[in-house]
Amino acid sequence: MNRAFFVTGTDTGVGKTLVTCALLHATRRLGLTTVGMKPIAAGIEADGCNDDVVQLLAASSIRPPLEWVNPYLYAPPIAPHIAAAEAGRPMHIEVIRQALERLRTLAEVVWVEGAGGFRVPLDARYDTADLAQHLALPVVLVVGMRLGCLNHALLTAEAIEHRGLVLAGWVANRIDPAMTRFEANLETLQIRLNGPLLGVVPYGASPEQAVPALCLSALPDFGGGPIQPR
Repeated sequence: MNRAFFVTGTDTGVGKTLVTCALLHATRRLGLTTVGMKPIAAGIEADGCNDDVVQLLAASSIRPPLEWVNPYLYAPPIAPHIAAAEAGRPMHIEVIRQALERLRTLAEVVWVEGAGGFRVPLDARYDTADLAQHLALPVVLVVGMRLGCLNHALLTAEAIEHRGLVLAGWVANRIDPAMTRFEANLETLQIRLNGPLLGVVPYGASPEQAVPALCLSALPDFGGGPIQPR
């Protein structure tokens, strides 16, 4: 097995990093070597690191060079294309593709977390959808379960399919514990999204706590049903 998946979300702040870390933990519990990748990150903490990248590395089973995991890091926590322009350091998709290929030589499964939502601009020409398309990866969609998620999820799924990409699966992340008619909304998404539901992440769960809620058997080359905690 040597697989890679692109993780995107219905918006910024829907829990992509949380879910990607949970997917990393779930993959490790299947006995597979795995690593998370954040090609483009914006926002540096006081220690000079990006929190998303730190979390992905902590959840990974290997420790590759940082520049492979995160080829582009910009200081201000703003839209990537604005950050890149201000820094005078444009993003190059080929650099990201080469970094991914290096990671694939080390790990059986690579989880690539995109920046923001699926159509977030990366520079004057490309957006996150272009990156996913150039990498030619199946997509896992994180749906932030809150009012408005139906429209956001269906539009994102439509954009994924329009790019000729496969929606390998989707994860419902409960980001609003008071969401009205949660089950009805979840059922609507199950009917309308052209991809399997991989799990429902409880509100406030850590990546490790989210693992039992995930079922990776619907993804290509995965099997075994729900992931059991150790």
